[in-house]
Parts: sequence; structure tokens; C-alpha cells
Amino acid sequence: MNPERLKTRIRSRAMRLMASEAFLQSRRRRARLKRRLSGETQAVHYFHQVDDPYSHLAVQKLDALKATYSPPFKVHLVSGPAAAFQGSTEHFKAWALRDARSVAADYGVAFDAEALPQPSSVDQANDRLAPQLDAADFAAQACATGEALWSGVSQPAESSGKGPEAVRRGDALRERLGHYLGGMFHFEGEWFWGIDRIRLLEARLMVEGFGGGEPCVPEPVPTDTSGLDASRIVLEYFPSLRSPYTAVGHKRVLDLIARSGVTVKLRPVMPMMMRGVEAPRPKQRYILTDAAREARAHGVPFGRVVDPFGEPVRRAFALFPGAVALGAGMAFVTAYLSAAWAEAIDISTDAGLRQVAANAGLDWNDLQAASRDADWSALLDDNLNAMLDAGLWGVPSFRVTGGADGDAYACWGQDRIWRVENEIAKRAQREGASPSPIPMAESR
Repeated sequence: MNPERLKTRIRSRAMRLMASEAFLQSRRRRARLKRRLSGETQAVHYFHQVDDPYSHLAVQKLDALKATYSPPFKVHLVSGPAAAFQGSTEHFKAWALRDARSVAADYGVAFDAEALPQPSSVDQANDRLAPQLDAADFAAQACATGEALWSGVSQPAESSGKGPEAVRRGDALRERLGHYLGGMFHFEGEWFWGIDRIRLLEARLMVEGFGGGEPCVPEPVPTDTSGLDASRIVLEYFPSLRSPYTAVGHKRVLDLIARSGVTVKLRPVMPMMMRGVEAPRPKQRYILTDAAREARAHGVPFGRVVDPFGEPVRRAFALFPGAVALGAGMAFVTAYLSAAWAEAIDISTDAGLRQVAANAGLDWNDLQAASRDADWSALLDDNLNAMLDAGLWGVPSFRVTGGADGDAYACWGQDRIWRVENEIAKRAQREGASPSPIPMAESR
């Protein structure tokens, strides 16, 4: 067997295992057994990073969670992720600030910061909060400290001096448990990122009998764009064929396009790791397991993986311009994502690519002929540069222009599809009745 194909097969088997429900349940059982053997108390651990916008959003929900669910919540202070985990050190902090500000109101929390805090102010904030980690009103104190920090208000001069040690302890525990970000919740083998994943933490706590009813932090319900005149709104969609999050969110993007009638510009980009973006193993593991969990939550087929890394992706992208010329660019992307992430079609072979073409409604010979002279690499470079110019680096990414707003709105992540729909609704003119929220069952 070709060495590259052997690597793909081995890697794909490992990914299928990690994406499975059985793997998740096994990880939960191991964590529970380890806790019992160590004599530790069952608890939800929350890792607060004072200069992380997502932590500031999440901590505003901490008291509601503590009041609703019976396990104790243990709080730890942590520092920010190392550069290798940031994806783009140039954009990482500015993006988090912009994104958190964009979604705060929809989650029922406040965040009005305009600039990143100074390192000296971060140290003061950690010193203030370190003695309060076990306090019943930690969330209130963290919110007040965060508001002052993000507004640039000077903190009181007195210092506990306990901040650095508290952060070191929190960082060590977070690393031992297998993560790298702030704003994270951890419960017996499972990580939940920030305010966007609290709904999944709540779902687990409910299933295990720890209380609940209506979730404290549901995913925001977007404005229904059905019936809008959105044809003059342009949605640039930047997917990647190797992105599990693209695969998880793709059907919702298609549904949004069909519902709103927005004008779409499909702009696929090369996978991050194939353009030199670092992704240490803990990050790769979390992304895959989190994407699989999101797929289950949204009812999306996922997990029968043939990892499209390296040459298989290049061969697929070489066919993309031909699919566009034949009027089936989106159908080709849809078929490829399904083949690679849900159907276990071996896209590293000609037979697999032929099946992708057939599933996209394309004749294989016609597709090859239409792709023969296309400069696909220049096309992808142009798409990538446009995405980076918007301050984005991850996928799937989105940029909305046109309509009632002259400025572009850009965001990334399958977590933000609801936010993209809100943006389209805001810019479009409805004929007749006012826009209304999509029923909850459709938005989750």
C-alpha cells in the first residue's frame, strides 16, 4: 500500500474512534473512576482568565449555574493560551474582543470593551481575585473586577500578592486535565468552551440527575430570514474541506441560504495545518471531539472519517473550479464534506473522488475537462487573503456585506451561524410582516 494512503488510513481510524459516542462515554467513565480512586469531590471546574473576553461572558452565568445544578463549582485562575494554540497570534486577541462584544447581548450578558487591558492591570486583577476563589460571591467580584479591567479603570493599589501562584496552580491543573484556553468548564473528563458550550454542560448535568429544567444558557435564537428580500445581501462563505467544524455547520449554512435568498459567494480555503498554522495535539483532540459532540447536538451525521489531509485535499481542490464552471461548486463541497466526514468514502482514491462527483450530480469526465486549465491554487490564495484581511483565520468563516449597512460584518465558526442570520435580517428589507425568531426546535 502507498505509504501516504497507509498514514491516511491509520489517522482516519484514530479520528473515527475519538469522534464516537463510545469514546466519549469511555472518557467519562475513566474520569469518574479516577476521581473516586483519588477521593476527590465531584465538581464542575471553571477556569477564569481575567483578560479573556469569553471568560468575562461566561462568569456572568456562573451564579445561575450554581443555583440550578447541585455539584459544587470550583474556580481557578489561568493565563492565556500559548502562541502555538492561538491559530493566529496576530489576530487572536483582537478577534476575541470583537466577537465577544458582538454576541454578548444575545446571550443576555454585558461586554462593552473597546481595547485590550494592560499587563499591569491584568496582574492587579489576578491579585484581587486570587483570595476570593472559594467565596460565594466570586462571580460578582469577578464581574466587577472585569468591568473595571476592560474599561481601563485603575484597580486599588493594595495587592494580595497571591495572583501569580493562583494562576500557576490553575494553569497546571488545566494542562493536567488536557486543555489550553481560558473560559473553560470541565466536568469528569469533558471540556466545555465558554458561554457557547454551557448548553452542553447543562445537558450533561441534567442527564446525570444534577438538576435543571429549562437551560440557563441556551443558544441564541436567530431572527427568521424567511420571506426577506435578501438578494442584495452578499454572504461570502469560507469553508475548508478538512475542517470538522465546517462539516458540522454546512447543512445549517445551506438551510440559511435557502431560507433567506441571500446572494452567496463560495470561497473555499486550504486547511489551516496545510498552510502552516500550528495545532498541537491537545488542540486537535479537543476540536475533533467537540465537533463530534456538536454534530450529535445538531443531529448531523458525522464521525465516519477518511481524513482529507495533504494530497487528497489538493486533488479535490484541483477539481473545484471545474465544479464551479459546471454550476455545481456548492454541490461539490457538500458532497466532499459528507464523503470525508460522514460516509467514510475514501477520497484519497480516484474511485472516491468519482463518487463525490456523482453525489454532486457531476459527470466525472466533464468535471476533469472543466478543471484541466484552472489555476485552483491562485483561487484559494485569493480566498485566503480575503479571509485574513477580514481579521479571520479559522473556518468556516463568513463575511456579510450590502443592504442597509455599509460596513462589512465578518465572523468565524459554526457557533456563529445564528449570528450571521441576524446580520442578514438586520440588513435586508422585509416585505410585509416584521421578522420573527426561529422556533427553538429549528435553531438548535
